Amino acid sequence: MVTSEIDTEYNKGRHDRRIFILGGAMAIFSSTLAYRMHFLQVSESSKFRLLAEENRINVRLLPPTRGEIFDRNGILLAGNKQNFKVILIRDEIKDLDQVLLNLEKILKFSKSFKDQLKSEILKRSPLIPITVSDNLSWEQLSNVAVNSPILPGVSPEVGLSRFYPRSTDYSHIIGYVGAVGEKDIIKMDRDYREGKISEKDPLLEIPKFQVGKTGVENKLDRQLRGKAGNKRIEVNSVGRIMRELSRAESIKGADINLTIDTRLQHFVQERLSGLSASAVIMNVNSGDLLAIGSTPAFDPNKFIGGISHSDYNSILENPYNPLWNKSVQGSYPPGSTFKMIVSLAALEAGVISINDEINCKGFTEISGRKFYCWKSGGHGKVNLHNSLKQSCDHYYYELSQRIGISKIAAMARRLGVGEKFDLPLPLVESGIMPSREWRRKEKGQEWKIGDTLNTAIGQGDVLTSPLQLAVITARLATNSIVKPRLIKSFSGLSLPIESFKSLNIDPAAMREVRRGMYSVVNDKKGTAYSSRVEQDDKEFAGKTGTSQVTEISKSERKRGVSKNEDKPWKYRDHALFVGYAPFTNPKYSVSVVVEHGGSGSTSAAPIARDIMLAAQYGSLPPLSAYPEAQRSRIGSTLTKMQLVDPEKTLRSEYE
Repeated sequence: MVTSEIDTEYNKGRHDRRIFILGGAMAIFSSTLAYRMHFLQVSESSKFRLLAEENRINVRLLPPTRGEIFDRNGILLAGNKQNFKVILIRDEIKDLDQVLLNLEKILKFSKSFKDQLKSEILKRSPLIPITVSDNLSWEQLSNVAVNSPILPGVSPEVGLSRFYPRSTDYSHIIGYVGAVGEKDIIKMDRDYREGKISEKDPLLEIPKFQVGKTGVENKLDRQLRGKAGNKRIEVNSVGRIMRELSRAESIKGADINLTIDTRLQHFVQERLSGLSASAVIMNVNSGDLLAIGSTPAFDPNKFIGGISHSDYNSILENPYNPLWNKSVQGSYPPGSTFKMIVSLAALEAGVISINDEINCKGFTEISGRKFYCWKSGGHGKVNLHNSLKQSCDHYYYELSQRIGISKIAAMARRLGVGEKFDLPLPLVESGIMPSREWRRKEKGQEWKIGDTLNTAIGQGDVLTSPLQLAVITARLATNSIVKPRLIKSFSGLSLPIESFKSLNIDPAAMREVRRGMYSVVNDKKGTAYSSRVEQDDKEFAGKTGTSQVTEISKSERKRGVSKNEDKPWKYRDHALFVGYAPFTNPKYSVSVVVEHGGSGSTSAAPIARDIMLAAQYGSLPPLSAYPEAQRSRIGSTLTKMQLVDPEKTLRSEYE
C-alpha cells in the first residue's frame, strides 16, 4: 500500500515537469514567431511592399568596350564613339505587341521594321537584351525615357560603337565590324564542337552586338572583343529599374598596335589613287609591314550601321573591285620579276657562270613552236647581268632548259613563292609554284618543256601576290628568310622581332643578281632607268615585270600587236615592279602591281620609286631626288599628295 502511494506521487511529479517544459517551449516559440512577424511586417515592410508589386531580379550582360587599334606610332585607326540606343527585354513585358506599337509611334519606324524586330525578339531568349534601335539622337533618347511608363521592359542606354578616323586609308587592313549574324553564331557553335574554343561567348547572343567582319577586326575579333560583365538589377511591375544589386565589370578587349606607318600608308593610297592597283612596302630587317595599299578603297564607317543599297551597289558595280584587298588576296603572274629566281637556280646548279653569254635572236623554237622575246629583233649576246638589266626573255628560255623545272621550283619556294604567311588578315593568298607533281595532281596533265619556258619568265601557271613579291625581294636583299609581320604589340606589350635564318645562297651569286637589279634602274639601258633616283644615298635596285593577261595570237604578231592602251582595259597586261632601297644598305623592299597597267617600266616603276623615297625621307620626297627633266611634272603630282597630319583624325565626322 505504501509503495503504491509513492509510485503515484512520483508519476505526478514527472507529468508536472513535462507540462512545464512543454509550456516553456511553446512560450519561446510564440515569442520567436511574434518577433519574426513584427520583423517582417514592420522592419521589412518596404521590401515586401515592392515584392507585392511584382518586383523581379534580373541579370543583364554588360558588353565590354572593344579594344582599339593603333598604328606603329600610336595613331588611332579604329576607336569607339558614344552611341545612344534603346534596348528591350521580353521577359519584363506582358504585352509585347502594345510595347512595340508604342515604340513605333515614339521612334517613328516603319511597320515592316516593327514586324522584323518582333521576329528577331521572339527568336531570342526572353532574358537577352535586344537592341531596338541605335545611333539615336539625344531627342529620340529623351522621348523614350519620358515615355517609360508605357514602355515596360524598354530602357534607353548609352553605349559605344566603332568608328574609323582614317577612313579609306585602312579599309582593307583594319576591315570593319557589323552586327552579329547567324553565320557568326554557327561558326561559334562549330568551333565549340571542334574544341577550338573552350566555351561559347554569351556576347554573340546579343543582337546587333558588333563583331569583326573583315580585316584585322575579323581575324583578331576574340582578342578585340573583350569579356562580358553582368549586373543584377531589381525592376518593378512596369519594368522600371528600382536599384542595382551587384555588378561584375566587363573586361575591355586588347588594344593592338600594327606595324603600319600611317603617314606612309596614306601616301601609298594617294599614289595609287585612280588605279586598280596594290603596293606593299616592308622593313627587310624586321619584317614589319609599313604599308599595304590597295585601290580603290571604301569607307568602312558606312558598313557599321548597315550600308545603304545604293552605296553597296556602287561598290559591287565598280570593275576595279574595291572590296578586294589586292595586296594579299590577289594572285598575278610575276612576269620578269621571276627572273632573279631563275638566275639564282642556274648559278647554284652550276649550269652557267656570270660571264657566260647566250645569243638572243628574238625567239626560242621548241618542237616547232616559237617562244618570243619581248624585243622582236633580239638582244644579241647577253650575260646574266645584261639579261636582268634588259629583261631578255630568250636568255631565260635557254637557262630553264638547262636547269629543269624541279630546281627552279625549289629555289622559288626558298624565296617565298607558294608560301602562305601567317598574318591576321583574311584570305591571304599563297600563290602557286607549279611543278610536275602539281600539274598531275591539279590538272591531271603531264608537264611539258614549254611549261618550263613559260615559268622561266613568270608566265604560265606560276602566281604570286604583291605581299609575296615584297617578301621575295626582301630575301634577295638580305639573303635571309625574312617573314612579314603586321602586329607590333598587344595591350602595350611589344611582340619580339624574329631573328631570321640565312637562305644559304652563295653570296657571290646573290651579289651578281643584286648588281643586275641595280642596273635595271641606274644604267641607261636598264628597263627602269627613267625611274632612277638622283640622291646617291637613296639609290635603289629593282626589276620590272609585265605579265600577259591574254595570249598573243600568230595573226596578231604578224600584223604587229596593238598597244595595251588600244585594248579594252580588262585585256591589257598587268604592270609589276619589285625593288629595295637603299642599295648599299637595304632597309625597305617594295612591290607594286597595277592591274592591266601595261608596261612595268612605265606604270609600276615610277610608283615604286615614289613610295621608297617617301619611306626613306619620312615625308613627301624632295624634287632634288628626281632627274632634273622630270621635276616639273613630278612636282605637280606631289603637290596633290600633301600628307595629312597623322595626328588629326576624322572623329568629328562620325560623332
